[in-house]
Amino acid sequence: MKLGLSQLIDPRLLPLVDSTREFYEHRGTGRGPRDQDELQSIRRGAKTPERSSPPAEVETARHGDRTVPVRIHSPVSITPRGVLLDIHGGGFYGGSAAADDVRNRELADALGIVIVSVDYLLAPENPWPAAPRDCETAALWLAEHAAGRFGTGRLCIGGFSAGATLAMTTLVRLRDRGMSAFDAAVLQFGTYDLSGQTPSGRLIAGEYFIEAYAGTAPDRTDPDFSPVYADLTGLPPVLIVVGEEDVLLRDNLAMAAHLSAAGVAVDLRVYPAAPHGFTGHRTAMADAANGDLRAWLDRRFG
Repeated sequence: MKLGLSQLIDPRLLPLVDSTREFYEHRGTGRGPRDQDELQSIRRGAKTPERSSPPAEVETARHGDRTVPVRIHSPVSITPRGVLLDIHGGGFYGGSAAADDVRNRELADALGIVIVSVDYLLAPENPWPAAPRDCETAALWLAEHAAGRFGTGRLCIGGFSAGATLAMTTLVRLRDRGMSAFDAAVLQFGTYDLSGQTPSGRLIAGEYFIEAYAGTAPDRTDPDFSPVYADLTGLPPVLIVVGEEDVLLRDNLAMAAHLSAAGVAVDLRVYPAAPHGFTGHRTAMADAANGDLRAWLDRRFG
């Protein structure tokens, strides 16, 4: 069997490469904060989230003595056929569930599903394991209440960047509890080695956001911190979406290989000329990737 990066790219995407490169030549690809001052500056400069119509329902998910706020988008005039637990990105220090309201509203109506987005605690004020704990709480709440609350027990989980990392740690946490409540996962360009020990992890080893998230974590190879080190057996089917120009490409290739070796059904999609976060940008390549993501979820909820 021959396996090269070019074989992971769908030929239908090649005509979109030139326009994608042109877009990023003018836009740039951005970078993370260098220190605490830049982190706070990025937060202050964040745009006010655009409101969706209809707006999200804001609720508190509870499991045991733990609580976490969630934002809920239910499809309009359609009986839901499933629930997607969405975990936003932002380097563990930024972003919010509200920032994804418009996108989540559109996806809820397009697929006829409920989307529950988690407002997990952010670093550095609340370092690891605060965020994984919050995401696990929302997942446990859904596993217990989705059928009664939404009329369906079909569950998927999805995450964007840091949210993909948290989605993976959430699945492993539930698996370790002996639970298999989620039927599938959609992971968009997550970072899976935050320890800087693997070749892919070393590419981002100096990033400040890792320091902010780590806090006083004693071992950054802890699977709950760097899920590439986790036992991945028993997880549901996974779609991995990543750009060819993403600094996290190798990390995502490694995670796909580990999932496959663990017997997990993994669908790896690599998009040419695309950097980190590309599915949130206005390009034809992003449209293609988001269309693929929706089609994949549609089959899972079918």
